[in-house]
Amino acid sequence: MQNPSAPTIFLASSSPYRHGLLNRFLDSYKTVIPNIDESNDQCLLPSDLAPYLARKKAEIVAKDIQNALIIGADQIAVLDGQILGKPNNHQKALKQLLAASGKDITFLTAVCMLDSISHARYEYTNTTKVRFRQFNQSLAEAYLQLDKPYDCAGSFKLEGAGFVLFDSVKTDDPTALIGLPMIWIADQLLKLGYLTA
Repeated sequence: MQNPSAPTIFLASSSPYRHGLLNRFLDSYKTVIPNIDESNDQCLLPSDLAPYLARKKAEIVAKDIQNALIIGADQIAVLDGQILGKPNNHQKALKQLLAASGKDITFLTAVCMLDSISHARYEYTNTTKVRFRQFNQSLAEAYLQLDKPYDCAGSFKLEGAGFVLFDSVKTDDPTALIGLPMIWIADQLLKLGYLTA
């Protein structure tokens, strides 16, 4: 399926979730961890911040790599107009989940594919809305003990048991919630000749 004569694909990410998605259909790609400041020091809107960070990740990797296609990605979770960061511990995750009970979280998953030869950029942002059911602290605690989603914005894993917290998920691409909109990525790789139909 992957075109062996195409330039190397690089994923500019340390996320194991993104690696897992690419591993589903790419036989060969390389990983580089981009060293960028992900804070919103320019006070960008969430809709602008996700694509900005995806682009910066791809651009910083492209400075040192030639003859390659670099994939940069970023995901922003927004609740009541506020960006949710990764909780990194149990108490912060519990606070995030309880705040989301009965509400919607919007996830913006942005991708930037950068051709280091032509410097052409291909960009896309997926919007996914997750409606959380009403739940109490005991369910939130039980879920956190099960999945330990402390490295996930929004404090849940769709690929784990996070669905127990949901009323609905509205999206054009369910993989976007995991970290990469794979329907769009596959389409672009086909168009660019990195995959063979």
